[in-house]
Amino acid sequence: MAAYHVRSNSFPSKQHPLIPEFDDLLCRLRSFEATSSSSTSVSSKLNGLQDLHDCVDKLLSLPLNQQALSKEQNEKEVDVVLDGSLRLLDLCNTAKDALLQIKESTQELQSVMRRKHGGEISLSSEVKFFLRSRKMMKKALSKTMENKSKISSSLRKEEETAEIVSMLREVESITFSVFESLSSFVSETKSSKPNSWSLVSKMMNSRRVACEGVNESNEFASADAALASLISKKIKKTDNKLVENAQNELQSVESCIQDFEGGVESLYRGLIKTRVSLLNILKH
Repeated sequence: MAAYHVRSNSFPSKQHPLIPEFDDLLCRLRSFEATSSSSTSVSSKLNGLQDLHDCVDKLLSLPLNQQALSKEQNEKEVDVVLDGSLRLLDLCNTAKDALLQIKESTQELQSVMRRKHGGEISLSSEVKFFLRSRKMMKKALSKTMENKSKISSSLRKEEETAEIVSMLREVESITFSVFESLSSFVSETKSSKPNSWSLVSKMMNSRRVACEGVNESNEFASADAALASLISKKIKKTDNKLVENAQNELQSVESCIQDFEGGVESLYRGLIKTRVSLLNILKH
């Protein structure tokens, strides 16, 4: 992740208290990058982003920052920041749509299990849709973020800029990084068109990885392991424990998705607020 700590001399020697607060929030978010990936850590990152954007909105209310952003010589940099805010809003919308689709596929799996409870269950098609929805999230988010590296590279080449612009760039960069973590946690990365046997093989491999503790905190991996037991053979009434276990794991996935949805929605509202603040500053 690029760091845009190109701090100018536009701030007085005695910093406003919001500056160290911003740095602390940013530092905390970066420290999450070194922690193991779990639904709790992803949710913490999303909540941390919300706190960071709230801090940015307070910074934008400071007269010194408003003057810096309205200066003609900073017009190009401010345009880049505004473009960045649109990319982040687009990213949030993409994530919201993808999470909704995954939640619907999770609910459909649970519904099929309930309808066929006590009888023979064949879930290959529903499981494929469950996996496919997660792959589609990764693809959709990757497409939304595909110009990030090019934009970041051009920004790094620029020399000293206004402090607030530099900070807004840092926020954009860390926001992209958090969404990459979200996508990585939720998405599958193997072959996108598995046949029945390769699907079973993939799911059994997920089960093995989860049992080894590599991905023990990932609700999606745990659900994959439980579903592997169901699609590797036809489950009958005597195997209700396997069905119940899979249902419990899918409920955990659904709860996890709802947490992510709440975090993304809160962040989206924060991004809207920041963009409105920027546009109001530029009007004056």
